Amino acid sequence: MLTTADLQAYITAHKIPAGIVHPPVITATVPAAAQAMGVHPNTIIKSLLFTIRHSESLLVIANGSRRIDRRAIAKRLGVGKKQVRIARPEEVLNWTGYPVGGVPPFGHQRPIPTWMDPAVLEQGTIYGGGGDESALLRMQANDLLAATGAEVVPVCS
Repeated sequence: MLTTADLQAYITAHKIPAGIVHPPVITATVPAAAQAMGVHPNTIIKSLLFTIRHSESLLVIANGSRRIDRRAIAKRLGVGKKQVRIARPEEVLNWTGYPVGGVPPFGHQRPIPTWMDPAVLEQGTIYGGGGDESALLRMQANDLLAATGAEVVPVCS
């Protein structure tokens, strides 16, 4: 399993302008992270792993207060809605190396195609999973796009 130290090593090795912060509380949910940092939930990003057709994975990055629409993902991929599902915790760990509640948007143990909802780019400073439930990644939204190489796709309802 990867840790916050692994994420920091990835940030350093790839010269990503980002940092990891350690609030004094668990930040595994968007409301908890927003409260811990004293920010609006839109500045908290979530990195959610979806399983496509039972064998492929897709990471979707979206603002914390927005709901990801599986139909939008399915339509864009040309598959049925039932072929798109949120990954189970063990699948998330297997693909990313990180536990649910701390998944960062990059630095995973396996390459994962990544989409970013355009609303993320409307933010300045954003916070996301920092490798575990007690850490948050802090960076600028535009730097996140560059670091992930994500395709910008509207996937939120």
